[in-house]
Amino acid sequence: MTVQSTGAVAGYRPERTLRLPVELRRQFKRRRTIGVFALMVALPLVLIAALQLGASEDAQANGRLNLVDVATASGLNFTLFVLFATTTFFLVVVYALFFGDTVASEAQWGSLRYALATPVPRMRLLRQKWAAALVLSVAALLTVTLVALVAGGIAFGFGDIQTPIGISIAQGDGLLRLAGMVGYLAVHLLVVGTLAFWLSTVTDAPLAAVGGSVFTMFVFAILDQVEQLGSIRDYFPTANEFAWTDLLQTPVDSGDLYRGVIQSLVYAAVFTALAFRHFARRDVTS
Repeated sequence: MTVQSTGAVAGYRPERTLRLPVELRRQFKRRRTIGVFALMVALPLVLIAALQLGASEDAQANGRLNLVDVATASGLNFTLFVLFATTTFFLVVVYALFFGDTVASEAQWGSLRYALATPVPRMRLLRQKWAAALVLSVAALLTVTLVALVAGGIAFGFGDIQTPIGISIAQGDGLLRLAGMVGYLAVHLLVVGTLAFWLSTVTDAPLAAVGGSVFTMFVFAILDQVEQLGSIRDYFPTANEFAWTDLLQTPVDSGDLYRGVIQSLVYAAVFTALAFRHFARRDVTS
């Protein structure tokens, strides 16, 4: 057997182990992945049915102006309503599930030690797991957006965006703004995703990693309603979660958008660094 100067067997290249397409194929075959994407397709259809059934005179008499009131104005409006309805819970759980189930599930099944013995370098394994979780999470977000856009367009027409304050945004401009909203959400939700990823390296229970991250975000969301906390709330991980709605303004006020992106990336970097630091020292043989 030929051995390299590093002690590895000839032909062994760390960068070729656990390639991302291989990891993605493994994840797409799991029932939880299939279930999540099935829900992403079904949710807009269920909401369309609910809006159609609730389109009575009493329902139209609501005096408050919000995205619900204009949800049936066009397919774009319906898509905005779907994003608004899923931001605080549904998408949070999806990101937490894909990121939190990465390492903890492998440890629970006992396959983590065998993956590292393949041998896959420890840090490469974690990088590939992180990348696969990101791809799946963003794909789920894009799926619910595209299904809502197409199904909403068929149900309510492919028209312009009608804002709650009566301003109309042309369809082309509306699609660009929608892309910006989805991009913002993809970055903002990295906070809960990377928190779940860190917890996934700490525990062998996937439910603890997923539940712990979701619970943490809910706590901060509740604290965000306490006005006595003042400017401290601006630094919560849930701050600016609805900043993407600023893209409906004309002209667009980008202050909260920039702050939300930078703050989310900082939180994501910290949680990711903590995950790599803990996993580098973790005993995975027991």
